[in-house]
Amino acid sequence: MAHEVVDGSSMQRALTRITYEIIEQNKGVDDLVFVGIKTRGIFLAKRLAKRLKQLEQIDVPVGELDISLYRDDRHVPDHHIEPTVTSSDIEVDITDKHVILVDDVLFTGRTVRAALDALMDLGRPKKISLAVLVDRGHRELPIRPDFVGKNIPTAMDEQVNVAMEEYDGHEDITIEKIE
Repeated sequence: MAHEVVDGSSMQRALTRITYEIIEQNKGVDDLVFVGIKTRGIFLAKRLAKRLKQLEQIDVPVGELDISLYRDDRHVPDHHIEPTVTSSDIEVDITDKHVILVDDVLFTGRTVRAALDALMDLGRPKKISLAVLVDRGHRELPIRPDFVGKNIPTAMDEQVNVAMEEYDGHEDITIEKIE
């Protein structure tokens, strides 16, 4: 049974706060590129770019990153099975840009590590920052977010679910115990 810990309006406030922090820490938004990790990270990246346009009247490119080939948990006994890759879509050259990698939930850090590998295959950014809607702790790798919407401490037997209007038809963040 999942219970709601953040409602849709609180999610919007968290994204607005992240947007302001990005503006403040970057002293402007020149050479900025948002790259969302599929799936919900893409919608979050698009929302951040939209909010940035409202606040600063500047269009920041948004790219989509599929990390399927870079995951370290692809240990399938049958190596003839390939993962389904829906392709990355980053229409701007990320070389010498400040890339802000965007994801919904930061947990062990393994997804972010895979995303960094995928980004490096696409170019050599000047700087990479990490923005996450939820940091739930329990890191296994030395990865720390630069921008956090909500810190939600969890137990290892819990799962954090982010629902977004664009993908799920409603918005909230819930926690449920894994059986």
